[in-house]
Amino acid sequence: MIIDLVLLAAAGVLYWAWKTRDPQAMRISDVMAVLAALIGLKMLNSHSPLGVLGVGAAVWWFWFRKSGKAGNSQPMTHAEARSLLEVPINATPEEIRAAHRRLVARVHPDVGGSADLTRQVNDARDTLLRHRG
Repeated sequence: MIIDLVLLAAAGVLYWAWKTRDPQAMRISDVMAVLAALIGLKMLNSHSPLGVLGVGAAVWWFWFRKSGKAGNSQPMTHAEARSLLEVPINATPEEIRAAHRRLVARVHPDVGGSADLTRQVNDARDTLLRHRG
């Protein structure tokens, strides 16, 4: 049973890593939530009441993270935004928008990217355009 749990957990982590395709978007707490869900599902299959706890904890974490109440809510700095969009300090609004379009085309979830990274790219654009205005 332990080997089944380890294999199941490894498969879940590998799937999560493949799905996000962005190591910065994958937090250790996300990995732990995936592991809790997988182990909880396995324990539910063996009729263990602890399975409900594992699945419940994972569901709670993903709901909590999606609602924006978890994680770092620090605003992006101008230096971070410029670095992410790869624009110079004196970039024009047109250059910022063009860099944003190029990067979003590569990281958007519709093309296999990450929603978290897309959100960061949008934040970078907004931060730099606010600064220019």
